[in-house]
Amino acid sequence: MAALTQQHTWTLVPLPPNKNLVGCKWIYKVKRHPDGSVARYKARLVAKGFSQAAGLDYYETFSPVVKPTTVRLMFSLAATYGWKLKQLDVKNAFLHDSSLFIKHDGTSIVVLLLYVDDIILTGDSDEGVHSVIQQLTTEFDMKDLGLLQYFLGLEIEYHSQGLFVHQSKYVKDLLHKTAMSDCKSCVTPSYPNHKLLKHSSPPYKDPTTYRSIVGALQYLTFTRPDIAYSVNQVCQFMQAPLESHFVAVKRILRYLKGTLGWGICFRYGSLDLKAYTDADWAGDPNNRRSTTGFVIFLGQNPIFWSSKKQHTVSRSSTEAEYRAMATTTAEVVWLQQLLKDLHISSSISPILHCDNISAMALAINPVLHSKAKHIEIDCHFVRERVQQGTITLQYVASEHQFAVDYEVVRGSEEGGREGERVGHDKEKGRDKGEKGRESRTG
Repeated sequence: MAALTQQHTWTLVPLPPNKNLVGCKWIYKVKRHPDGSVARYKARLVAKGFSQAAGLDYYETFSPVVKPTTVRLMFSLAATYGWKLKQLDVKNAFLHDSSLFIKHDGTSIVVLLLYVDDIILTGDSDEGVHSVIQQLTTEFDMKDLGLLQYFLGLEIEYHSQGLFVHQSKYVKDLLHKTAMSDCKSCVTPSYPNHKLLKHSSPPYKDPTTYRSIVGALQYLTFTRPDIAYSVNQVCQFMQAPLESHFVAVKRILRYLKGTLGWGICFRYGSLDLKAYTDADWAGDPNNRRSTTGFVIFLGQNPIFWSSKKQHTVSRSSTEAEYRAMATTTAEVVWLQQLLKDLHISSSISPILHCDNISAMALAINPVLHSKAKHIEIDCHFVRERVQQGTITLQYVASEHQFAVDYEVVRGSEEGGREGERVGHDKEKGRDKGEKGRESRTG
């Protein structure tokens, strides 16, 4: 309370007439180190939500945060350039719409990522980073936590090859919370060729618990692209989960039990962007919508991945694949702009890998446009980017399609990393005849 007063957080004024006063509450939390020891005690003064009630969602707080993709991009740059990652803690956090701050004076660059009251600071100059820390300390009550090692449930290990980022403690806590610590592990996060249905079993008795677990699994995809598809499937039934849906959730937890030490290894490499995109045409048996899957690499480091159902039903596999290409292209363009803001340039245009020849022909050859007027907007978007040279299309065989066969790494006691490949069976939802006909048309 004294710190809030010292920072001049507010100015007391008389309540204006005919205005309602928004209440506030103190929220207390204990933050712990990865080994379970107490790191510090925290208190938050938050405005009362419209529907928050004790015992329901009283301890849920909301604030703008930096995108996970931006954090992973910083990890990749740190591994490539050898930048040191510093961690700062602000004792008094204030919400801004901005979460990424860049200081560039022509010779050096310093980057600051803000996640409520946790800060990651890095740059190409130790003097520049130290100068920013000193300036921040004069304005805010801050604590320098040194080298970044534990951040928002992420554990960062430093090796000669780069950075290894994982969420082992987070997984252990989740298994303990769900009483699955002693469960039997399994080798895949979902059953092959198995689709979740809306009316396949009785309703699950505790929807609140279901939503809580699935929400925790969503955050776990921060470093686990191998569960992105399975988590996306169970997320689609948050409103009215069934017992069969909770069985699918437990399957993911059993898979995590056998892969506790898995995560992402960020290594030294190029700064070229490349993306893999795919879609399963009409793969959802409930509404026949397709699912878009993509993964974007900066050099050899995966920094952005997603598995998400498309908003509309596609009338052909070409349309489904093309919508996936449009979604991936939009994210690649955003990453290009972010790298430009960081004053980082690439020697070549980003390459978009796709395994559908018809969709690629549609992006390059305007003659085919008349046959696909129902996807006109996506056609124009991707084609313009190809013509501008912003992105380059390249065919990739299905067996080399990273958008559905994510590559993750497993940590060993010696600090080495053994590459593993985990994925889900891909259903294209089209027969050979249609695929051949589309290829000939292209």
